[in-house]
Amino acid sequence: MVRNPLLGAVYLPRVRECSPLSRRAVLGLTAAALPLSATTPASAATVIGGEQLAGNGVQVRGASGLPEKLTARSWLIADCESGEVLAAFNAHRRLPPASTLKMLFADTVLKKFDRTQRYTVKDSDVADVPLGSSLVGIKPGITYTVEQLWQGVFLRSGNDAVHVLAHMNGGIARTVAEMQAKAADLQALDTHVVSPDGFDHPGQISSAYDLTLFARHGLKDADFRGYCGTRTADFPAGGKKTFQIQNTDRLLTGAWGLKTYDGLIGVKNGYTSHAGNTFTGAATRGGRTLLVTVMHPAEGSNAVYEQAAALLDWGFGRGRSAQAVGTLVDPLSEGGAKATEAPAGKTVQAAAGALGSGSRGPSTGRLVEGAGGTALLLAAAGALVVKRRRRAVAAAAMAEAAEGAEMSERDAGAAEPGAGRHRR
Repeated sequence: MVRNPLLGAVYLPRVRECSPLSRRAVLGLTAAALPLSATTPASAATVIGGEQLAGNGVQVRGASGLPEKLTARSWLIADCESGEVLAAFNAHRRLPPASTLKMLFADTVLKKFDRTQRYTVKDSDVADVPLGSSLVGIKPGITYTVEQLWQGVFLRSGNDAVHVLAHMNGGIARTVAEMQAKAADLQALDTHVVSPDGFDHPGQISSAYDLTLFARHGLKDADFRGYCGTRTADFPAGGKKTFQIQNTDRLLTGAWGLKTYDGLIGVKNGYTSHAGNTFTGAATRGGRTLLVTVMHPAEGSNAVYEQAAALLDWGFGRGRSAQAVGTLVDPLSEGGAKATEAPAGKTVQAAAGALGSGSRGPSTGRLVEGAGGTALLLAAAGALVVKRRRRAVAAAAMAEAAEGAEMSERDAGAAEPGAGRHRR
């Protein structure tokens, strides 16, 4: 039986949470139940941020010298202030995000509780934390401040801290729904939220583009910025005892043989056996702040940080002459232009409004407006959708089986030392 109530809504009855084979089988079935926009290529469904970003392959204009050894499945580098995307590779490719999804969790929940508020953890607050999660070490019966809980989220990527805050927010289901609504407001249409912690669940996806949106939005908040840039903190152990926790962002701390990156602000790293290594970072030099997201390099361990640092170096150097290949859109709640479905045979302007100087102009693709637009598309598509879903089931099952075999060879080198089965 499924032990985790949240997983009960995702996995079929009698599917064991710890069974890799069952997970792969269910992934294919879940793909059939997802909105159409979550199971079709991004380039066929959305042109958020500009037409070039919907294309496959490297997108760059007006600058040369991109790092040679970029093995990530998807990456993006952008100017934080202007939102101009300087270069990208498969920016809208939908991939499991791992704990970088915690940025969206923070965007959604962070301002709901005062940082000095105190909360005594109950057994039920951590009963639904997935097995194998990364943990900060929260214990029922101990009273924590909200600030300490967020330190657990950002520094140690603690799923236990996420679940406590989610229960304070009204529960997992409510928090997931609010995160999905927040993603819609941010126009992060590649993202489908299943759990608030980023742990591997069938159908939980995002993209380099969306993760960069989450970071850009979060960094506008002083608390978010402070938490993601904190290197160490003292965490309650019960009574008057504390223990020190360290940030797992290696570019921030210089761990595992890496040098700290000059000017790094944060933001969030992640790792699971399915997502591989993911990282979104921000750095400031010479008064300019750049954002970078790297998802699932071919190598494990330090590669995600090395490739992110190489892209930042390029952005602060040769990338200064780059013409924008797209833009990070503004949230609808902050006046961002809304993505609309394209009339048949007519072009549609990208959701960002005017693109940078490198833009090729308005897109001819369709923009999906989120769950409501997806429902309309599904209703209209009829039998065609059924066929597509059947193909998606087969393709997802085959891809998951192949990827599972591939990732099993990498797990040992990608995980943190001493982490055991913990995943970020």
